[in-house]
Amino acid sequence: MVLIIGLFFMLVGWMVSSRLKSKFKEYSQVHLTRDLTGAEVARLMLADNGIHDVQVTSVEGELTDNYNPATKIVNLSEGVYNGRNAAAAAVAAHECGHGRLWFRFRMSAPK
Repeated sequence: MVLIIGLFFMLVGWMVSSRLKSKFKEYSQVHLTRDLTGAEVARLMLADNGIHDVQVTSVEGELTDNYNPATKIVNLSEGVYNGRNAAAAAVAAHECGHGRLWFRFRMSAPK
């Protein structure tokens, strides 16, 4: 029974991952009118929200993007960091959204 449940979740994980990669590939063909890279979108979004202590860096891999609240770093995969398309902008904005939530949490925490 445990094996069946494990296989079910592995299948669901594979399906979600495949769909995400497919959509990323599709929207990588949609170019931005302002021709910004994912890194530029991330920095603009952070600055527009008054967040100046979060770094944006490039990391190896494909769709390895994340926000690390301990180090205050938005890590963007090379394709997102350098990409000038809708997919790169969306992923960069998504990761900066995590940074914004942590920023709001820090600002609202009792001192």
